[in-house]
Amino acid sequence: MPTQAPDRPHTAVRTDLRNVAIVAHVDHGKTTLVDAMLRQSGAFGDRAEPLDRVMDSGDLEREKGITILAKNTAVRWRELMVNVIDTPGHADFGGEVERGLSMVDGVLLLVDASEGPLPQTRFVLRKALSAHLPVVLVVNKTDRADARCEEVVNESLELLLELADELQLGEDVTTNLLDLPVVYASARAGKASRIRPVDGTVPEADDLTALMEVLAEAVPPPADDPDAPLQAHVTNLDATTYLGRIGLCRIRAGRLRRGQTVAWCRADGSVQSVKITELLRTQALERVPADDAEAGDIVAVAGIPELMIGDTLADPEDPRALPRIEVDEPAISVTVGINTSPLAGRDEVSGTKLTARLVRNRLDSELVGNVSLRVLPTERPDAWEVQGRGELALAILVEQMRREGFELTVGKPEVVTRTIDGKLHEPYERLSVDVPTEHLGAITQLLAARKGELIQMTHGETRVRVDYAVPSRGLIGFRTEFLTVTRGAGIAAHVFDGYRPWVGELRTRRSGSLVADRTGPVTTYACMQLADRGTMFVAPGTQVYSGMVVGEHTRGDDLEINICREKKLTNVRSSTGEELERLTPPVILSLEQALEFCAPDECVEITPSAIRVRKVELDPHLRARARARSKAAAR
Repeated sequence: MPTQAPDRPHTAVRTDLRNVAIVAHVDHGKTTLVDAMLRQSGAFGDRAEPLDRVMDSGDLEREKGITILAKNTAVRWRELMVNVIDTPGHADFGGEVERGLSMVDGVLLLVDASEGPLPQTRFVLRKALSAHLPVVLVVNKTDRADARCEEVVNESLELLLELADELQLGEDVTTNLLDLPVVYASARAGKASRIRPVDGTVPEADDLTALMEVLAEAVPPPADDPDAPLQAHVTNLDATTYLGRIGLCRIRAGRLRRGQTVAWCRADGSVQSVKITELLRTQALERVPADDAEAGDIVAVAGIPELMIGDTLADPEDPRALPRIEVDEPAISVTVGINTSPLAGRDEVSGTKLTARLVRNRLDSELVGNVSLRVLPTERPDAWEVQGRGELALAILVEQMRREGFELTVGKPEVVTRTIDGKLHEPYERLSVDVPTEHLGAITQLLAARKGELIQMTHGETRVRVDYAVPSRGLIGFRTEFLTVTRGAGIAAHVFDGYRPWVGELRTRRSGSLVADRTGPVTTYACMQLADRGTMFVAPGTQVYSGMVVGEHTRGDDLEINICREKKLTNVRSSTGEELERLTPPVILSLEQALEFCAPDECVEITPSAIRVRKVELDPHLRARARARSKAAAR
């Protein structure tokens, strides 16, 4: 039985190596900074024309402009090799942040020179301080017209001291945080300096040399012992058609060679002897074969088909497992099952994966590389409860499955509750909202209806920032309404803020649904006649079925409509009857919008070519009985 490795005093032996993670709030410039590092290190070659955000290699990452998966690269600067982990900034992908921090010896904290620390800055910084990692503060985007570098540095130091006190890190750590190294940068321009520039200007420097010098000074070299028994921690997984499954490892002790036989310490406590068939190092954006590696290195290994995140590769004569990677528990869940609508498999571009077995296998495969996801059985054999950090993380998974050819039915997002001291508790979020001053009243009213508690309000010249503690339930469907009331001028971000007692029923959606009462194609005539009833989600010619939600009602209750009604032909002609009538274009819901729009008795039908909102129970008579029972129970 493997045991946890005891703490051993190490001395730094790898002065030529640094392992560092870049952490920040969404859109503060992490991936752009990595681009600049790679470009200035000559990774792209003289004739190459690299893409922006080259580390965001996934289609969804490039489309949404966010980092979803933590990725590593290696940058050569003078005689120093720097392994850089680019982590997601969105709190929904916190499991990726925690995996990235388990591989490094220090962090670069990026903060926007205008926005300053935001909720997800707090989230990633808390994780770094919990891991006792040294921090380098990088104030990025100093060339923004509304930059305020000095204030942002002070706000960041206040946040650091607050978190240090909250985590009870001690006076020595707090004193060291006051001497935090600060670098001012413009990642887009590829320049950095230790001298604070004039707000709104690029730092006076030729390149990122100042940042690399501070990184080399502030981030310690690996203190892992190459002469100790082997311990390599598996922190990520990949796969290729040639090598099969590949495990990304941080070598914590000893040495690793290609062809070496090692002890594989698994999650269930078992130990198995396996052979490393291939050993790879990262150089810039490529993995190249290597003969050996030693403590402190981040390498990829192949030859273990069932390798999992958190496993340890150890010395066969002294197999000691490292602690498993621990991540925060999920806060949001959705039900994912097969497509049960009348149009299943009948779209112009139909899915090729329709069975429960294929859906289950895909969810199981997602668990291999996604440490923050949970899949639980439900009462139905063809549906499962999928739990994750937030709506975005779950929507990303469903969108990936849709693009792979799956047809699914996805339920309304719900919160994962806990019972603490005999009382029901629910997850809360810390919400930060930045809006023009004229919209403050509307935002206050919006969040009051969602049981939000005001924490802090900061007024600027033309904008105001308010911080709230809000039940996670209150933020389901919040984004769409928020953008509507602020006319797209507001910025909102939130991060998990623990569990609190259940606050009772929330009515976050004030409008009802327009529900089709029959199957058939949508007609222009019917859309014209029903235009005053609400906003339509379907265009003329679209095939609908009974129980499908075709629009949003102007009132708070549901309304069943005949969206397939045709105009009756007569022998009487009107002089104005043939004039062109203008039809308001329908609102086409994205996957995230559809999940937000769902009422408790609705779900989303997802196919490769369509996203439809529908009632869970399609039969109108059964829906009426269910409503009557719920009203009787409420009395």
